[in-house]
Amino acid sequence: MAEAAPVNAELLEWPKKDKRRFLHAVYRVGDLDRTIKFYTECFGMKLLRKRDVPEEKYSNAFLGFGPEESHFVVELTYNYGVTSYDIGTGFGHFAIATEDVYKMVENIRAKGGNITREPGPVKGGSTVIAFVKDPDGYIFELIQRGGTPEPLCQVMLRVGDLERSIKFYEKALGMKVVKMTDKPEYKYTIAMLGYAEEHETTVLELTYNYGVTEYTKGNAYAQVAISTDDVYKSGEVVNVVTQELGGKITRQAGPIPGINTKIVSFLDPDGWKTVLVDNEDFLSELHKQE
Repeated sequence: MAEAAPVNAELLEWPKKDKRRFLHAVYRVGDLDRTIKFYTECFGMKLLRKRDVPEEKYSNAFLGFGPEESHFVVELTYNYGVTSYDIGTGFGHFAIATEDVYKMVENIRAKGGNITREPGPVKGGSTVIAFVKDPDGYIFELIQRGGTPEPLCQVMLRVGDLERSIKFYEKALGMKVVKMTDKPEYKYTIAMLGYAEEHETTVLELTYNYGVTEYTKGNAYAQVAISTDDVYKSGEVVNVVTQELGGKITRQAGPIPGINTKIVSFLDPDGWKTVLVDNEDFLSELHKQE
């Protein structure tokens, strides 16, 4: 075993050197056109591309605040004939940064949107936030923030052991903790992890509720995709980390049949899925569809 240690040490440095960013979050919706209308009219997202795969009985739509080459986007999946999904208790929310939460909420309300928390400062703080539910029941937090390069700024997931999750995302994915907040009076701790500071990029917000170690996943939220320069090397790292901390590889590194984009996919110790996608393949796939 002592022989293998140096190899692992070198291998585990790879995610920190790799060229990574959040590409998209994938989840299922019951009516694609209804969700596209809501996101474009209420949130100000743009429909970037749409594809229909009748032989597999599903359609996709990609929406965001800028081109996929440089922005984090949502990938909506509509499975023919399926009109609703169970979001479960583990998925938390997505977040959108905007310069005026009050104005955005007014617009969403005028369009018939469901405001679940009125705009106002966070408890014990000054940041203005609001919460909105989309037509499928996904929650979006609206955060008041000055100009930001990435308005689609958070994916919040609940985890059963925050320390273990932080270690997993640092080691397997090369993320760093950009902020930690413990709120004993509300019995929760959150960790923001990502590849740059919170206001510059998308972050993963992991929430630990005191004493809660397990959540239901439902069948609505699917995964986040992150870019890599080498899926094979990245897959090796994940393999080492899952042996230490839990989780498992669900698809070994390699090209997807028919598309030829190289990916590796895996579950974290709580069962949340991440897909690592080859940078060059991702860009050439985008350009093919233009």
